[in-house]
Amino acid sequence: MQGSFVWYELMTTDTAAAAKFYGDVAGWQCKDSGMQGMSYSLFNIPGYDMGTAGLMELTPDMLARQIPPNWTGYVAVDDVDAKAGEFAAEGGAVHMAPHDIPGIGRFAVVADPQGAVICLFKPNMPDGPLPPEPEANTPGTFGWRELMAENGEEAFAFYAKMFGWQKDTAVDMGPMGVYQLFGQGGAAIGGMMTKPADVPMPFWGYYINVEAIDAAAERVKAGGGQVINGPMEVPGPAWIIQCLDPQGAYFALVAMTR
Repeated sequence: MQGSFVWYELMTTDTAAAAKFYGDVAGWQCKDSGMQGMSYSLFNIPGYDMGTAGLMELTPDMLARQIPPNWTGYVAVDDVDAKAGEFAAEGGAVHMAPHDIPGIGRFAVVADPQGAVICLFKPNMPDGPLPPEPEANTPGTFGWRELMAENGEEAFAFYAKMFGWQKDTAVDMGPMGVYQLFGQGGAAIGGMMTKPADVPMPFWGYYINVEAIDAAAERVKAGGGQVINGPMEVPGPAWIIQCLDPQGAYFALVAMTR
């Protein structure tokens, strides 16, 4: 699992509103995780018990530090403590030191040298078979991961060293520069590029699969969200939109049809 994205998490100011919004847009159900000592909910695709993503409220401390509503991805590593140390040694930062979630795993919140935040995770799940998971590209699953970096080439070199990611196809986007796909285990799992000048800071974004992009865009707007870019056709072929949810968290949607 080393180098694979294994979890996604929304931190927001209104979990009830977010649960309804993403239920309408992505078709997710939302239920309490049952974790003791904290309020944490799980998004899941109807018919599948395995959670697709997590949902929790921003804490007062996070709000005091002006952390906005956001989606975060978790990447599996063999040793969270060692990898967090590598991030720091290579010019990144550790925003939350490694610690355990009993019965779930160990994680840390880190940032790359350009400031984009990502989480490290080593699962520690109970023995036995896991519930079945939906197939890739099933509506409601995550279909793509994307880094808007201060410098795309330097960012790729850093993550290749951290996670062993390999270069895949490079797409020339003209004045916008090169969009570099990256792979893990022989398959492309995301892309990264130098961010446009009007994007204020480097960040990771995550794409949720939907059946058709135009209908999904209407659901975003009907639920109080904003479509800030698209629909746009991308290689695949596929269609994407980039959005803000009603609380201001950035997310994106991808579909095989318009």
